[in-house]
Amino acid sequence: MMDTYNPPQDPLDVLYEDAELLLVNKPSGLLSVPGKGEHLADCLIARVQAAFPTALLVHRLDRDTSGVMVFGLTKSAQRHLGLQFEKRHTKKTYAALVHGGVAEKSGEIDLPLIVDWPNRPLQHVNFETGKPALTEWRRGAVKDGVTRMRLYPKTGRSHQLRVHMKELGHPIVGDPFYSENWQDFPRMMLHAESLKLRHPQGGRHMEFKAKTPF
Repeated sequence: MMDTYNPPQDPLDVLYEDAELLLVNKPSGLLSVPGKGEHLADCLIARVQAAFPTALLVHRLDRDTSGVMVFGLTKSAQRHLGLQFEKRHTKKTYAALVHGGVAEKSGEIDLPLIVDWPNRPLQHVNFETGKPALTEWRRGAVKDGVTRMRLYPKTGRSHQLRVHMKELGHPIVGDPFYSENWQDFPRMMLHAESLKLRHPQGGRHMEFKAKTPF
């Protein structure tokens, strides 16, 4: 199902940095954290820590998702940011291309998710044991059987946007887990476009953006 791991070697794309915060634009195809085994050691946190030794992980993006990721540069910043994610005080916007022409202009998907154990790391909808997962979406342009979408996850479940789009009947283009013919595309068309958060020092609202590459 997955291809061999051959992450891009582009230089680190730093969006913002100060004494507490580091924002980076993660490329598609690079793990956020190391996988199991030496061949999966290359990852964003390792590359970030090579340049910023005090950087600490706050959240993750899937290997094939690109876009804005925040790191804490102090322990207290990491704690502060971690709580914002946990309490859902951050606001995330994703851009995606999905298969098919989406009919409605906007909507929301409220379907509980949990890991599909025999097929992990895949996730699936389960109304008995799944954890609440909510995604709001807005449709953009429809062209050549593909719809551009803006996705607003209100929860942070693993593979949430990918499974929710599949359940909507419009899987994300190039998704190696939840879409067919994914090999026909250069990458998975899912990008973390913007992240709104409060600065750990002083609490001011800040928004960080990374231009959508597709």
